[in-house]
Amino acid sequence: MAEGNGCCKTTGPGYGTPLEAMAGPKEALIYVTCVYSGTGREKPDFLATVDVDPNSPTYSKVIHRLPVPYIGDELHHSGWNACSSCHGDPSANRRFLILPSLVSSRIYVVDTQMNPKAPSLHKVVQPEDIVKKTGLAYPHTSHCLASGDIMVSCLGDKDGNAKGNGFLLLDSEFNVKGRWEKPGHSPSFGYDFWYQPRHKTMISSSWGAPAAFTKGFNLQHVGEGLYGRHLHVYSWPDGELKQTLDLGDTGLIPLEIRFLHDPSKDTGYVGCALTSNMVRFFKTEDGSWNHEVAISVKPLKVQNWILPEMPGLITDFLISLDDRFLYFVNWLHGDVRQYNIEDPKNPILAGQVWVGGLIQKGSPVVAVTDDGHTWQSDVPEIQGHRPRGGPQMIQLSLDGKRLYVTNSLFSTWDRQFYPELMEKGSHMLQIDVDTEKGGLKVNPNFFVDFGAEPDGPSLAHEMRYPGGDCTSDIWV
Repeated sequence: MAEGNGCCKTTGPGYGTPLEAMAGPKEALIYVTCVYSGTGREKPDFLATVDVDPNSPTYSKVIHRLPVPYIGDELHHSGWNACSSCHGDPSANRRFLILPSLVSSRIYVVDTQMNPKAPSLHKVVQPEDIVKKTGLAYPHTSHCLASGDIMVSCLGDKDGNAKGNGFLLLDSEFNVKGRWEKPGHSPSFGYDFWYQPRHKTMISSSWGAPAAFTKGFNLQHVGEGLYGRHLHVYSWPDGELKQTLDLGDTGLIPLEIRFLHDPSKDTGYVGCALTSNMVRFFKTEDGSWNHEVAISVKPLKVQNWILPEMPGLITDFLISLDDRFLYFVNWLHGDVRQYNIEDPKNPILAGQVWVGGLIQKGSPVVAVTDDGHTWQSDVPEIQGHRPRGGPQMIQLSLDGKRLYVTNSLFSTWDRQFYPELMEKGSHMLQIDVDTEKGGLKVNPNFFVDFGAEPDGPSLAHEMRYPGGDCTSDIWV
């Protein structure tokens, strides 16, 4: 990683290659977005600093909280102002954490350099400014660009209509520049995106209309066309929509999307939540893009639930920096999985661990096998705590040996599927990863209880390391 300042600094932030990043320093801190919005507690959301250094006396503790100045934001995802995409620019600096607010449409910019353990608020981009200049609202994913700009996917217009979605550009001073995509080239739905510059391509995914998902999940809305099933293929960096991939009934609600980290590769995956499939996308010989189901999680037959079958609900996934392993969560079932993807077409299950979910022992919901037997998952207690909710956001250490897990999806959906989170709050776990043979094991010494916050139980979501991570850095 680039070190030094001024005339001594010869490279920009991040690392020259993904494999160089794997040899980077071990994480000591993690920033976690924490939410009070939607919980009934009239408190501002906050950014928590968590100590993840096993040799520290405050290991596995929240050591600082930065509350935002407004109430009702719903902090969600986060990203950096600069990453490995800017590695060739010595003037660039990974200093500011970008915090889009999914409900209020504010975007907070947080300075993590002055005091990494106690970051401070640097700037607030107000929703009125974004709407006036772009018409965009409901910001979600942010990625830094090699140009120094920051690009943020927005899921709709100010009234929650999906047709108003698109991509916001902020300049290096966090001023609103405008939209990234060309006029008339907005996607049908917005959510996540990832770009692969060597293939001159950006691909975005589709959640749904904010007017629908902010009220909670209603299966009828899927049939009414209020949720997505498409990937949108853009020319990079031009912003021209070149192709729309219809994933069909096997790809309902495609959320997180990742190319392989190797910038020469022309393939990646998207996690389709409702149908619980990992879909692989890839470039064909004629230069167009295609897709196929790579991993399928079968729905479970269940009793004592709202439906006779329960999908896994793949809500987050990531890929190790060496492109050997893919990890994903089943938020409703409650398991975290590890797959070997050295052959991207044929992933092989290498590890699985249960850390929550609706079918864990003690829950009224039971799974039913084809021959009529019932079963529930064994979920270990951690430091006397029974895991609540289901695994949702994940973050991997640079060396690939530690996987961090939080359990809040979105406050309205949390309340709907895991009402216990409203009362007892979220937690954060750490899973030890076998990177040689494969395998996952819960670390019994790590448990961050966001249910014990001074202002009451909060919901924990996205995680970021000060030095960069597997889900934000893109190589050019």
